[in-house]
Amino acid sequence: MQYLGELISIGVAFSWTATALLSEFGSKRMGNLTLNVMRMGIALIFSAILFWVMTGSPLPAKASTEAYGWMILSGIVGYVIGDFCLFQCYIIIGSKFGQLFMTLAPSTAAIMAWFTLGQSIRPTAIIAMAVTLVGIAISVLGRGDTHHKVTLKLPLNGVLFAIGAAVCQGVGLVLSKIGMDHYEASMTTPSAPWLLPFFANFFRCVAGIIGFLILMRFKEGYKSLGKNLTDRTSMAAATLTTIFGPFVGVGCSLLAVQYTSAGIASTLMALTPIIIILPAWWIFKQPITLKSVIGALISVVGVSLFFLL
Repeated sequence: MQYLGELISIGVAFSWTATALLSEFGSKRMGNLTLNVMRMGIALIFSAILFWVMTGSPLPAKASTEAYGWMILSGIVGYVIGDFCLFQCYIIIGSKFGQLFMTLAPSTAAIMAWFTLGQSIRPTAIIAMAVTLVGIAISVLGRGDTHHKVTLKLPLNGVLFAIGAAVCQGVGLVLSKIGMDHYEASMTTPSAPWLLPFFANFFRCVAGIIGFLILMRFKEGYKSLGKNLTDRTSMAAATLTTIFGPFVGVGCSLLAVQYTSAGIASTLMALTPIIIILPAWWIFKQPITLKSVIGALISVVGVSLFFLL
């Protein structure tokens, strides 16, 4: 089928939009830590079922201790720190602006790859970073009462959480890349190549659920977790968040690059900050302004420059 990869990529963007909206709803209803613990637990259950069906075992393929270490480190950075920041920014500034700031993740990943893997940063990547920052600035900055002073239109703590989430996603992505390289090189039993990211993500989720349980123990206790595990709405939100994110989103993103170029797929999958504008207004009554639309468009253009040039 012509343009199958492109259609799948657009579907991934919608899937990640649903994940962001559900995460905002779930975070406000249950709390950041409770939702993340439930999400990590459900992801592990789904992973075990997937492995059982595909390999006959509910556990991922064995690999080296070094591979496990990198994946666990990736889980701590990407899930425990990154998703904590992301879901907290959803509570404070909403998923629309949260996804806008997530366009900074490719810039962070490029810098991290340069620092750890020795990958060069092309001039076009620097231009892409600048364009992305301009788009975000247009959306979140405005004139003060004096019409001369530039002010931030969003709560500062929400912005800092959003930036932290983007940085951790970029760093976590590079750590995952390093871990998967070690994992693939040390696997003791052959498996389908497409299963490798799911094997690796299993250990990221293990690190995630342990980290969130520790944070919950010291921050708020487990009372909220027990309450929401028996609440149908909370369980539905956590389950759908997990399905649209790690499973449909990740699985289809891997499938998309098999039918089209990685650059085109990545660009189309980065449309989430634009797609989310209308449903965020409809569901959460977040206002739509011309500046926010223009800023989101420019940010997505900045992301596309990373992959198309």
